[in-house]
Amino acid sequence: MFQRILIANRGEIAVRVIRACRELGIESVAVYSDADAQSLHVALADRAVRIGPPAAAESYLSIPALVDAARQTGAEAVHPGYGFLSENDAFARACEDAGIVFIGPPANVIASMGSKVAARKLAEGAGAPVVPGETSIDQSDAAIAAAAERVGLPVLIKPSEGGGGIGMKAVHDAAGLPAAIAQARREAIAAFGDGTLYVERLVQRPRHVEIQVMADGAGHLVHLFERECSLQRRHQKIIEESPSTAVTPALRARMGDAAVAIARAAGYRNAGTVEFLVEGAGDGASFYFLEMNTRLQVEHPVTEQTTGVDLVRAQIAVAAGGPLPWTQAQLAQRGHAIEARVYAEDPMRGDLPQAGPLLLYREPLMPGVRVDGGAVEGGEISIHYDPLVAKVIASGETREAARQRLLAALRDFPILGIRTNVPFLVGVLEHPRFVSGDIHTGMVDADRDSLLAALPHEASPEALAVAGALSGGPPTPPSAATARLTRVTMDPWVTLADWRG
Repeated sequence: MFQRILIANRGEIAVRVIRACRELGIESVAVYSDADAQSLHVALADRAVRIGPPAAAESYLSIPALVDAARQTGAEAVHPGYGFLSENDAFARACEDAGIVFIGPPANVIASMGSKVAARKLAEGAGAPVVPGETSIDQSDAAIAAAAERVGLPVLIKPSEGGGGIGMKAVHDAAGLPAAIAQARREAIAAFGDGTLYVERLVQRPRHVEIQVMADGAGHLVHLFERECSLQRRHQKIIEESPSTAVTPALRARMGDAAVAIARAAGYRNAGTVEFLVEGAGDGASFYFLEMNTRLQVEHPVTEQTTGVDLVRAQIAVAAGGPLPWTQAQLAQRGHAIEARVYAEDPMRGDLPQAGPLLLYREPLMPGVRVDGGAVEGGEISIHYDPLVAKVIASGETREAARQRLLAALRDFPILGIRTNVPFLVGVLEHPRFVSGDIHTGMVDADRDSLLAALPHEASPEALAVAGALSGGPPTPPSAATARLTRVTMDPWVTLADWRG
């Protein structure tokens, strides 16, 4: 086992990996930019190394700075987390060249699966179903438009590289093709440095269902069932759950087999996720390969909660040369888990990212609720990085129990100083379609106006009173709500913070 691991990331995922290292008795090394010098992941790690100024390009995206930090501290391995350089084959190769273990798949696998065109060909070769589409050798706008006509409208124009819905354009009629192709290419070049496009049939009202896979260096491969990720706004996931309400045991087996076949064909190692679009529900549903994420997913906690495994611990063990900790027969789903992503953003202003100090930040403490967070009260939400504040994961014996528990947890998660999407998440969880499980990838965007109309437009008097007190305003009489908002932990190591032995 490794003695020391550097975490090439920040925020909640860095905290998650640090805690896994602590359980395994491994020394953790955090990296930080000037904007993150006082962050939670820096405080929790055994060691911390400054890697540059706030701009991500000069810090968390700087391969030389990260490799130098690993060398300086004698780290034997690097965990990339998700985002930043986690799916960058050049970073994985730089680690390998420096004699540092990259906790993820080999660089050549990252490269092959990072291209949607190459990944699609590999999936087809592995016998997995793919959405009908075409990649034109001639990448002129006219050739892309002709390919769209051959595939049949409506279509999706998609960049070969990248993800997150960037550059993806739905086109419903031929008149819209020229503008969509030009815009998709501009966005792809700006975001990924590659304007290669391909055309795919637009699957109407699909579900986005992904399969978690894990492989060791000896060629053993398993899948850890599915996650439903259809609740998205502008192609960005906001709520995920496991199991999916659309997936039956027979469909689950087919999708799991396809995911394992794709991973095997890629020569995969470590944790990864195979994403599918699903048409329909039940045994007769159709599914199509979408892409493969060659890293740990943001939503991995719902898999951990329903299978009882620790994916980060398994990642580290496999990277150290160990075998998979479980066989396929030993894995099973139990109960239901739902995750909500809490973002520092204002839903009433087009999800505009927020930044500023956290005057009040109290994570919910209740049975069956897990919070993966990277923020602390008194800390700062930076303008420089993704506005994810925390993930709240609720588990229950049934889906309805998990849903009600998650609602209770979100309502008991006071955050003041910045606006968050918590009220919007509550509205989504209470939406009749979500309650019934009849969801699809366009649901949130289609019903956005009604969801926004139900949001409170002003802060509650209690919240304003607490904010005033925390910012030095005039004192106000306490109420039951303010008492709940200002509660303190009963952990003696916190409540006796000023005690000296």
